[in-house]
Amino acid sequence: MKLHNAINKKELKEKLEQNPVPRRTVSFYKYHQLPNPQILRDHLYLLLEPVGVLGRIYVASEGINAQVSVPLENWEKFIEKMNEITFLEGNRLNLAVEDNPKSFVVLKVKLRNKIVADGLDDKTFNPSDTGIHLKAKEFNELASRTDTVIVDMRNHYESEVGHFEGAILPDVDTFRDSLPIVEEILRPHEDKHIIMYCTGGIRCEKASAWFKHKGFKNVYQLEGGIIKYANDAHEQGLENKFHGKNFVFDERLGERISDEIISHCHQCGKLADTHTNCRNEACHLLFIQCADCAGKFEGCCCEECQKTAALPEEEQKLLRAGKDPGRKVFRKGRIEGKIKPVFENEI
Repeated sequence: MKLHNAINKKELKEKLEQNPVPRRTVSFYKYHQLPNPQILRDHLYLLLEPVGVLGRIYVASEGINAQVSVPLENWEKFIEKMNEITFLEGNRLNLAVEDNPKSFVVLKVKLRNKIVADGLDDKTFNPSDTGIHLKAKEFNELASRTDTVIVDMRNHYESEVGHFEGAILPDVDTFRDSLPIVEEILRPHEDKHIIMYCTGGIRCEKASAWFKHKGFKNVYQLEGGIIKYANDAHEQGLENKFHGKNFVFDERLGERISDEIISHCHQCGKLADTHTNCRNEACHLLFIQCADCAGKFEGCCCEECQKTAALPEEEQKLLRAGKDPGRKVFRKGRIEGKIKPVFENEI
């Protein structure tokens, strides 16, 4: 039996578009030492593929990181399958704030060196010695104090469209970049209460432990990240201190947490917070585009890419044959009218 998808993404997307079955988007992670990640990787695929789970799951010796979409009719089966894996039994699941049944189109279970690429190589570092976890109400209370510093542990393109009020927003491209930069930023504040947050909690789980390892004393992290905070704040009638949209790493590219739009179109400068990938597959740049520019440039980042995307598919394939555009993310600034990208290899 094949333990991977063998159908191309375009076909899968068309198939999903025609499927009326409602789905639920959920994310979860768990740091847990695995002696043989390959065995878990194969086991997960065999467990989840038959119940229609789609999404992206990373497995490494340090644990598991998953973002998936589950058919509602198979939700209980999915929970049963997860509970069959001892260290995942009863594990917290973060339900999407603003769901879309088409958040994922294929199931991918991949082996990784780490579930969060951190660039760390310190044998004395104990990633299980994490900061104090804060629930939504506790976060709001501590965030309101003058002796508290809040830091966003996400990348620049994530915090650009949404962030907590008063948070420090490091201008970083990757999580591994953020650790030394955030340490430098926080040193003058090391006697204060330091709260870290990210999308679902996984980056802060490691970051809070790292900063404790580096000598910071009063380290906290938002339990379940922005996703759990938004759900809990809504259910408990709490003040929502998050402004804008939460960037997510699936087909949605974002879920609205508040009605505010705090970012701008990267092409014309109008208020906008809709991320898109350039329709030219040879470019595929991730950037913010307003509705007007989406129509004008037909989902592309510039006129050059617009012309390329209008070519017959076979001609486009020939032009990009043997070329890997890599992961490209918008950096503020332009080169000769074309959006200037930054290349990224990891989150």
